Amino acid sequence: MIKAFFLLSTIGLLFTGCDVRKKDKQAEKIKMEVKDPTTVQMIDSVYDFGKVTEGENVEFSYRFKNTGDKPLVITEKPHASCGCTIAERPEEPIMPGNIGFIKVKFNSENRPGEAHKTITVSSNANPPFPELVLKGEVMGKENKEKE
Repeated sequence: MIKAFFLLSTIGLLFTGCDVRKKDKQAEKIKMEVKDPTTVQMIDSVYDFGKVTEGENVEFSYRFKNTGDKPLVITEKPHASCGCTIAERPEEPIMPGNIGFIKVKFNSENRPGEAHKTITVSSNANPPFPELVLKGEVMGKENKEKE
């Protein structure tokens, strides 16, 4: 029984170890790409979604262009100022002259009133990415029914 447990534990560690090495290689690749700064031009940095009814989802893709001469790498998942907002980064580097997208989804459930969310993007851009802004007004369900 102890031998079987030891054998299964060893096999589990081998599989986990392989995954760690793969992640280490990916992290090293990103570090190598990040040490070469580039420049970025924002095409969209503020999105005003106007008025939505509470419970609606708002989706938008902020556009940016790599205006430098090195690949633009978004180094980690963009960070939103609220858990109701989720941002997705491009998985691959954006090559010089190309346009990339930061996709954002805002869930307005239980969020009536003015909305002003910010998204922070980490990359090898110098100067750094400006903060992205998502704003608008969430109409309470009871207010929408009266209209």
